[in-house]
Amino acid sequence: MFGKEFSFELITQDDKARLGKINTPKGSIDTPAFMPVGTQGTVKGIFPDDILKTNTQIILGNTYHLLLRPGIEVLKKFSGLHNFMNWQKPILTDSGGYQIMSLSKFNKIDIEMGAIFNSHLDGKKIILSPEKSIQVQKTINSDIIMVLDECPKLTRDKKILSKAINVSTKWAKRSKIEFGNDKSKGLFGIAQGGLFKDLRVESIEKLIEIGFNGYAMGGLAVGENQSDMFKILNETTDYLPKDKPRYLMGVGTPSDILGAVKEGIDMFDCVMPSRSGRTGLAFTWKGKINLKNSRYQNDKSPLDEDCDIRDLKKYSKSYLNHLIKSNEMMASMLISLHNIYFYQQFMREIRENIRCGTFQTFYKKFINLFE
Repeated sequence: MFGKEFSFELITQDDKARLGKINTPKGSIDTPAFMPVGTQGTVKGIFPDDILKTNTQIILGNTYHLLLRPGIEVLKKFSGLHNFMNWQKPILTDSGGYQIMSLSKFNKIDIEMGAIFNSHLDGKKIILSPEKSIQVQKTINSDIIMVLDECPKLTRDKKILSKAINVSTKWAKRSKIEFGNDKSKGLFGIAQGGLFKDLRVESIEKLIEIGFNGYAMGGLAVGENQSDMFKILNETTDYLPKDKPRYLMGVGTPSDILGAVKEGIDMFDCVMPSRSGRTGLAFTWKGKINLKNSRYQNDKSPLDEDCDIRDLKKYSKSYLNHLIKSNEMMASMLISLHNIYFYQQFMREIRENIRCGTFQTFYKKFINLFE
């Protein structure tokens, strides 16, 4: 049986790379961990049972989208998203803060009221306050809940970034009050500050003063280049509490993940594996493979000879190439599943190399493979 309280254990480190374990009543999560994105209660094109077989321990859902549909009344009837989508492992939910940026043409920010959206579905007015975001996430029954924050677009304007920190800090305080004293769930704060060390440190220190179960780096993977992202992580992760999990939101490619693990990050999420699968792009231990390419038309080899999930090793690259060119939906289903499987194998190898003290060698071998 899993414990009744949310907790985190830091097991060992290899330089800054960290091996740990998050415990929740719904199950444990070995870190560094990758969370497949199930924005609307599904990882696109993949059955939940198959996601489980990839050794995925946690998935991500989204507060804004689940609020719109199916809506909180439906989720209440199922006692949350776990039962609704038939997934009994942990779930983390984004607070809706990313949609404040990505759907900016549909919303405006009022520091007191929150984010005021005109639904991208039907134009209906929706007010997502810090309190409302926490309430919705509790209805979803999320195991890890994110505070509502303002995630600005990529900018070098310190005034814009400072404003986002002020808004996010005030909303973080209100989120924690609304969250209350529920020890079964984790509440994570989100640091902003763009690519500026001083602003990041300011944001982190304000969040630590409030106190959270985990800390996320927001406002990255929004268009900056990889070297800039690694640089700001290198400059700031040491300011994060050592005994709490660290989450880099919306990242990313295998090399993004590898470089961020090197800087001390524990948790990741990204649509990359499934979105790439829908476009015929596969991730393998030999690098990226564009299965649309005619060079694979007569290739009898599988993407991974060792993968038994859905008998993936029985499908040749030639067959996958054919499915793509025939516009068959099974192409995206098979490649997306393969990609999730690969990502989880990749994370397992990262964890094992940290455990053995060989992470730096693993890093050097694979950091440039997926460019």
